[in-house]
Amino acid sequence: MGRVHEGGLRAAFLHCRTTVSPCDHKADGYLAAMFKRLTDRGFDIAIRNHAEAILAGDFPQVAEEVIAALLDFSIPAQELIGSGGGEAPSTQRLRRRLYDSGWPKHNFEFKLVVDGLETVSQSHEIDHVRRAEAGTIALEIEWNNKDPFFDRDLENFQRLHAQSAISVGILITRGASLQNGMLSIVQRCIETHGFIDEAEMVERFQMKDRTKRQRDAVQRLLDRQTSFATAFSRQFVSDKFGAATTHWNKLKSRIDRGVGNPCPLLLIGLPASVVRL
Repeated sequence: MGRVHEGGLRAAFLHCRTTVSPCDHKADGYLAAMFKRLTDRGFDIAIRNHAEAILAGDFPQVAEEVIAALLDFSIPAQELIGSGGGEAPSTQRLRRRLYDSGWPKHNFEFKLVVDGLETVSQSHEIDHVRRAEAGTIALEIEWNNKDPFFDRDLENFQRLHAQSAISVGILITRGASLQNGMLSIVQRCIETHGFIDEAEMVERFQMKDRTKRQRDAVQRLLDRQTSFATAFSRQFVSDKFGAATTHWNKLKSRIDRGVGNPCPLLLIGLPASVVRL
């Protein structure tokens, strides 16, 4: 079961607006049910600065597009290994789903002009931007970057919101259950395929060539009579999905410190259940 922060789903969707129409109530309840489907699947969800009220009141269709894409999202375990720890093909498919639904990449540009003289110029590139009649939603996917990328994304959301360029920022990353279960997922995948050395894995999974450092680290574990599946998965997960990469706990610690405030934020962690063995 996933986790919901900021008062739970029921409370989150009950304080949408001071004055609401029957249609607003219907949207609130529908979105609450959609979010519950995510948490029932194990997704982590954190809501900050009344993002749920804004989404339910002004952007129910936009929120539904994101939730529907996530409910359909899955990653074959071999793609986690074959991608070498980078963005898996399945994550690229999630991006294409969003692009096809009207969430293109966009570069926001700001210029400050004083008496005809440009004194400040800034740009912020966002992975996915959805424009609607009520405003604009920005969305970033941090599948497997260094964790300081969270600071960049949240601070970009903050600046864009301060300039009234976006109404809500959404950030998707690896959830707690996926991060904590990555070692067992990779190991079970190797055991299921019966691999006993890296050469066969490179060919079958179309892996990038492994470095000497990586191969030597696995060999040292093998020399201690560790099974190949255990040795490889330990080195691979530690090297590619380690604690200093983008995952739920790193993101949660930042929003708990107030990074990104006061921009309304919806944060989503992908669970272990999205992986198909």
